[in-house]
Amino acid sequence: MAGPGRRGYGEFRDFGDFKARLEKHLEHLPDYAQRAYRQVERYLPAEQRDGGSGQGSRGRRPGLPLPTSVEDVPMVAELKSKWERWNEPAAKLERRKRRTSRALTLWIVLTILSGLAVVAGVTGATMMSGLVLGGVAAAVVFGALGVRAGLRLRTLNRTELPASTAPPPLPPSTSAARAPMERLAESEASLTELLTQLAKPPAGVSAAVPEVSVEDARATADEAAAALRNLAARIQAIERATENAPAGERGQLEAAVRGLGEQLDEGLEEYGSLVAAAGRAVAASSGGVQPAKEALTDATDRLAGLAVALRELS
Repeated sequence: MAGPGRRGYGEFRDFGDFKARLEKHLEHLPDYAQRAYRQVERYLPAEQRDGGSGQGSRGRRPGLPLPTSVEDVPMVAELKSKWERWNEPAAKLERRKRRTSRALTLWIVLTILSGLAVVAGVTGATMMSGLVLGGVAAAVVFGALGVRAGLRLRTLNRTELPASTAPPPLPPSTSAARAPMERLAESEASLTELLTQLAKPPAGVSAAVPEVSVEDARATADEAAAALRNLAARIQAIERATENAPAGERGQLEAAVRGLGEQLDEGLEEYGSLVAAAGRAVAASSGGVQPAKEALTDATDRLAGLAVALRELS
């Protein structure tokens, strides 16, 4: 038994507890960063501590921004992103397939070696019964394990992953695409709730729009959201290129980022109009079915045209 000051073996194998502790430390990283900043600030010159504004020790040096969230720390954001990708169902399934495939290869090789040992024992100048019996037993065991691994690999290959409900990761806090993507995520959540209510109205309440129109709006919204995220990815790629570009060429890249940012804002406005139309449809009474249907159809058509234009631009 483990003593009061020692942890049992089972606690070390509790991966869920380890994950919870890691996430707890990640949440407290901004506090750790603030403490580290205060320690560094003590050794800075007075003019750097004040930031040239005469505010005393409460001033902040422009070159040393104080992080306020985990996403503001690039290294932490990258580690968190890798951790999330590691725990994705698709990544877990792929790792299981690799492990099972390697095990299957191992059992096949060992089965073949056991069979060769049996053949060598039988065809030798003096028949070695011990080698033959051992080889047969090993071939049976390794063959059974190989069959089991093969069946498991077949099952894994046929496994269909459930649709992911986790929202896509947001751009870094320093990116011009961060705020638009936050708005898009909020709009998507609102639209999903509204379209769900339109598709399944409460008992005793007539449907404001036909189910076909609701599904059309949902499919168009998904297509438009994907196009907007592709546009945001282009903005991030140009921003990374700007950081490594010569000073004389950064102006053109920054202008390109601003142009794409304007297109992204326009797309979000159109997406917001679809959300507003869905909200009006939910609020519509039985007497306002036709106006609500027309408003939702019109917003869907405009968003579909925008999605096509953004896809062609990409």
